[in-house]
Amino acid sequence: MGFRRRVSVEQLNASAAGTLSAALGIEVLEIGEDFVRGRMPVDARTRQPYGLLHGGASVALAETLGSIAGNLSLEPDAGVVVGLEINANHLRAVREGWVEGIARPLHLGRSTQVWEIRLSDKDGRLSCVSRLTLAVVPR
Repeated sequence: MGFRRRVSVEQLNASAAGTLSAALGIEVLEIGEDFVRGRMPVDARTRQPYGLLHGGASVALAETLGSIAGNLSLEPDAGVVVGLEINANHLRAVREGWVEGIARPLHLGRSTQVWEIRLSDKDGRLSCVSRLTLAVVPR
């Protein structure tokens, strides 16, 4: 597949200033040939009252990584992607450290894309699997 838009990890992280991603501490770590990898801290910003990573924070990380990857997969003049639907299965509680995610494509069409995002704890144990459907819209 290969991403069609070129941007650095540093540019992506800088563009998140003042957004939900910055508020939650989400960082892009790597842009691969067909994936985007990032992480988010498990701390006061992302925990629910019982001390566990909040499911909504996991979904925010998943949608962030999938949306970045979706936009990178488009031709430069093809528009942008926006979320249509996201689901998440929370498989393991995470209490501390970082949760890391990787977004990979399942379907890249002209009008829709589907991405799978897998989140893991600091020991590499799968904590959440999410599927994100994106719509390709004109800019």
